[in-house]
Amino acid sequence: MKRFWILAATISGTLVASSAIPAPSVEAGATKAATCQACHGANGNSTNPEWPSLAGLGADYIADQLNNFKTGKRSSPVMMPMTVNLTANDMADLGMYFDSLTNTGLEADPSFWAAGEKLYRGGDQARGIPACMACHGATGKGNEPAKFPALRGQQSAYVVKQLNEYASGTRTTGPNGIMQTIAKRLSPDDIRNLASYLQGIR
Repeated sequence: MKRFWILAATISGTLVASSAIPAPSVEAGATKAATCQACHGANGNSTNPEWPSLAGLGADYIADQLNNFKTGKRSSPVMMPMTVNLTANDMADLGMYFDSLTNTGLEADPSFWAAGEKLYRGGDQARGIPACMACHGATGKGNEPAKFPALRGQQSAYVVKQLNEYASGTRTTGPNGIMQTIAKRLSPDDIRNLASYLQGIR
């Protein structure tokens, strides 16, 4: 990665070198995303239900997840080797690029999406399940400052897999164990219904 060096004065007056890392950019991310597009789609919309769409997912969230794969905090035999040589700047650039793309979404299963919408928007107080939209937004756009990802238009099979991994403890990333706690309270039907609704939400 190209670095630009500047001179900074210390309290003693001695000049020392410090690095100024270039700000993340969509353009830089686009040039680094060719390998990613093979699985996640040329426009960030995956056509394989096993792989997530990254379009509009959240720049900081994407960068965080790439770092989690690189450091082993999140396990994936596919993603861990892909991230081993990425720098922090690479991850930030890729996050900016994919977040700039539009998630085109897919169709929700008509048999399940209505129940999924009810749980997403209202939760289930009796079972201690909060409304998903409290963190991920009323229309699934996420919360970028909090690094809660956008969920709208996500592949339903991928959502099911992630919720099951949170419930089993296979996936542990995320603030304060929120997702692990909630996922354990979801039934298989809840997970299926939520995934269907999220796949079709715009």
